[in-house]
Amino acid sequence: MNGSKKLTDGLLLTAIYIVLLLVAFYVPLIELVATFLLPIPFIIFAFRYDWKPTLLMLVASIVLSSLFATVFSLPLTILMGVGGIMIGSAMHKGSSAYETWARGTVGFVIGLVFIFLVTQLVFDINIVNEIDSMIDDSMQTSQDIMEQFGLAEQADDQLLMIEQYVSMLKDLLPVGIALIAIIMAFISQWFSYKVINRLDNKKLHFPPFRNLTFPVSLVWIYFFALIVSYFELDQNGTLFLAVNNVLVLTGLLMTIQGFSFIFFFAHQKNKSKALPIGSVILTLLFPLLLLYLVRILGIIDIGFRLRDRIDKDKK
Repeated sequence: MNGSKKLTDGLLLTAIYIVLLLVAFYVPLIELVATFLLPIPFIIFAFRYDWKPTLLMLVASIVLSSLFATVFSLPLTILMGVGGIMIGSAMHKGSSAYETWARGTVGFVIGLVFIFLVTQLVFDINIVNEIDSMIDDSMQTSQDIMEQFGLAEQADDQLLMIEQYVSMLKDLLPVGIALIAIIMAFISQWFSYKVINRLDNKKLHFPPFRNLTFPVSLVWIYFFALIVSYFELDQNGTLFLAVNNVLVLTGLLMTIQGFSFIFFFAHQKNKSKALPIGSVILTLLFPLLLLYLVRILGIIDIGFRLRDRIDKDKK
């Protein structure tokens, strides 16, 4: 009976995935929403039956998507399948919401890297070269417009600064991939919680943001990368790019930790929610002034277990 139900669920969820895929490819206006819903069939199946049966569902989805959609749907199916399986399997094993989110992020990073390789090796499209081409075209267009208005001399310095800034952003492509994976994992997991709670009568949810804590190892990774960055590194070298990406990503995570502590502190001291929300808004408005302060707060919270001390004082 269990085997029959597993087969029925697999067929039904595979069919739902194909429908969502076709909507994402061919139906305007709601295609973005459908894209974020694509991992949910894999999450539900992996949540119920773990990752091994879900791999068979992924293989079936790959075959059917190649028949009903386009060849470009294959890497998308693998992306959504791997990310969904990682999230669903973590939920099946009873992992916490944040641990599940972390595993889902890893799954989506694997899928995004796979898409990056497929576009380059199979479709002969180099994403980095395409970005360079877009930047060059944009710069040339901006320069032509400024020359028409007689601002050529002022434009040269400004365009040079913009080009250097955009080039720096291009070097942070790995961080961009990680951020996209983090966002995709969170949205997919949040939607799947809502669906599974309705279908299976569960009570899955994300715990309050104030309870979010990252491991102490994050601080050590950040400081190690920071120390290495003080050495004279080749700006075109792999080590330089790796260190910069690690610094940006770990710095972002510790900033999130700092905001989490502010929410935790406000809750412990029975302060109004306006305090933590206002701190986030002010930091976004004045990032050069406040962003590093929030990051330092996050480092102190992780490294010195600041919230544990506050808990003890309250008791």
